[in-house]
Amino acid sequence: METATIWEWVGYLASVVVAISLMMANIKKLRWWNLVGAALFVAYGLAIDALPVALVNFFIVIIDAYYLVKLYREPEPNS
Repeated sequence: METATIWEWVGYLASVVVAISLMMANIKKLRWWNLVGAALFVAYGLAIDALPVALVNFFIVIIDAYYLVKLYREPEPNS
């Protein structure tokens, strides 16, 4: 398989993962799935020399990581 084709599939996978993240009702799951999708887009953007794609998705990874840390540090509300 050609390298270009592999990275094209990484881009498709990233798109699917981000789409799945947007269907999550649980905010923790949404953040985790979105972080994985954005990380895949970072790799994809770097591989195809699309710096704007890589940079904006790196920023999204940082945002997702920040909120995940914040979510896991907060005590669970009593049900």
